[in-house]
Amino acid sequence: MKITDIKTFVVGNPWKNWVFLKVYTDEGLTGLGEATGGLATKPHVADIEELARHAIGEDPRNPSAIYHKMYKKRFLVPTLAMSGIEIACWDILAKSLSVPLWQFFGGAHRKTLRVYANGWYRGPRDPSFFAERAAELVSQGYTALKFDPFGGAYLRMDSSSRRLAVSIIAAVRDAVGPDVDLLIEGHDRFSVSEALTIAHQIAEYSPMLFETPVNSLDIEATALVAKSSPVPIAVGERYGRLGEFLQLLSHRTVDIIQPEVMHLGLGNHLKACALAEAADAVVASHQAQSPVCTALNAHVHASIPNFLIQENFDDGADPWTWDLLAGVPRVERGYLTVSDDPGIGVELDEVVAVQHPYSEKHFLRLFEEGWETRRPQ
Repeated sequence: MKITDIKTFVVGNPWKNWVFLKVYTDEGLTGLGEATGGLATKPHVADIEELARHAIGEDPRNPSAIYHKMYKKRFLVPTLAMSGIEIACWDILAKSLSVPLWQFFGGAHRKTLRVYANGWYRGPRDPSFFAERAAELVSQGYTALKFDPFGGAYLRMDSSSRRLAVSIIAAVRDAVGPDVDLLIEGHDRFSVSEALTIAHQIAEYSPMLFETPVNSLDIEATALVAKSSPVPIAVGERYGRLGEFLQLLSHRTVDIIQPEVMHLGLGNHLKACALAEAADAVVASHQAQSPVCTALNAHVHASIPNFLIQENFDDGADPWTWDLLAGVPRVERGYLTVSDDPGIGVELDEVVAVQHPYSEKHFLRLFEEGWETRRPQ
């Protein structure tokens, strides 16, 4: 089997342009991949188009070899495009054997996955609004919610903004009760001292975790915060190399990792989970891209012994999303069931994709006041 072509598809949605690709073969099988970046679109599309020459002519049933070929061609710099092409090759490999990815990865430890909701707080930075929306999600069956109450903060917060953030967390806890897990998103934004100040102030509300409170690429700072924080720290979404996970876990202060399949590729994602297992750490993979990533993470999470919880944005997706992407597992009462269909189990409708083109307004805009509304600007 040989790869004959790779095509890209940019699909605009209200707060992020999704970047998909299809890998085509001489035997008629196709594979679906994704290379979405929330802060950039066209560079990733161009990267896919330029990397294609290194994959065309190769056997897609060797996804790891193809990834490493591209990795070396780019002088050991991982990119989203490499991951997207490799993901599509994994899809073809599993389809060629008529098995779902989770089975190809060694079988399922579980078929049903606990999920936490994200992206649900598209409104004012107000405790009452957050509390009302959180209660709605719990009534739908969710048992865990993630949110960023910090507005446009960067490095430090003034005392009034910090009090507001803490009051939002307190209001959500009051609204959902003691048995719903709260995951607090830091978005890499704080200094070490500010992160620790906040961690100590929110500890009384028993968060499940405080995600990336400091720049996660600064592993020493992350480990320092994790050592002194009364709230467990989670990190990993920005890492593109396995060595970063090895360095992080060697400190033995972080035991919740969040690998992102778009940054690592699917093969390295699995290896990151294995590194975490070796360190007695648990995995809650990052997912803020399209629902394709939901399906990919479900296959990984089903197949590993150290799964913690899965992220989900999909309940906030526009209705046309489900015409665009068929086969994505959907959340029911706070849980989703991994697909048994061959490969990833998701197919992209090219006709629907054309109906939702790229937009210069569809970008995540962190560190701006009101970013959490996810309204295009």
